[in-house]
Amino acid sequence: MTPFRVWIQPLVGTCRIRVDGLQNAKWLINRLSESFVFKSCQPLDEGNSSDCTFQVPYGSQLSGPRLVRLLASIPEVELAPGPA
Repeated sequence: MTPFRVWIQPLVGTCRIRVDGLQNAKWLINRLSESFVFKSCQPLDEGNSSDCTFQVPYGSQLSGPRLVRLLASIPEVELAPGPA
């Protein structure tokens, strides 16, 4: 799989994640759910661009720093600077 860009924006109790491309976002959601990071996320928002945004809630097993480390450990993910 070709690497793709991911932007993250920590919020209160959740993290907004923006992914370059709808198919990449679906793939990333599936990958994160396989890691038991979360069982659900806010609906995908495709907006008017090729980017796709969703939110992942924090919980007892997932903190902001842990999510960042997990995303950084996925070879296909290129964390990009700037807010989601």
